[in-house]
Amino acid sequence: MHPAEGSTMDPMELIRSVPRLGELLVAQGVMTEREVERVLLRQQQDGRPFGALAEEICGVDPSLIEAAWIDQYRQIQATSRQTLSSADPGALAIVEARQAWQFRMLPLTIDDEALVAATTTQHMARAARFASAVLGRTVIFTIVDSEELAAALERHYPMHAATGMDARTVRGGVHLDPLGGRPEPSSR
Repeated sequence: MHPAEGSTMDPMELIRSVPRLGELLVAQGVMTEREVERVLLRQQQDGRPFGALAEEICGVDPSLIEAAWIDQYRQIQATSRQTLSSADPGALAIVEARQAWQFRMLPLTIDDEALVAATTTQHMARAARFASAVLGRTVIFTIVDSEELAAALERHYPMHAATGMDARTVRGGVHLDPLGGRPEPSSR
């Protein structure tokens, strides 16, 4: 049973209720349980992402892993506005304001198992790459719309005065000049 969209379930309970990537790939007939066990064993040894190891060890097509990954994240979309407004200060401290805005990622809660963070569909790949490369911990993303993310970033990481980044940056109406960091109207 999966919670309905808009649920106020604790984010970690929500994460535990969603099938793991290996379970989804087995259910879809892409991998066997034995293959998943091999990948998990290797993952315990070197900490690399499950999907990358499934490609390497079992030859799973990356597009099938991505499809299962997206399916997994769709099941996590139950984060409510209440959760966005009441993000855990310990989770917020994991990323700097600049990183939160740059990678469009809002940490929500953290425990021994994972960090739960919000992002948009448009920014998920970039946020995931940042989390994997820099944070060194498992991050589970919940997808929110750009308006919700923009409001939450403004509330938890106010930066407009220092950098010119604001809600328009998240919504895609402004892009940053790579040299000066100043906002310029988007030509898109």
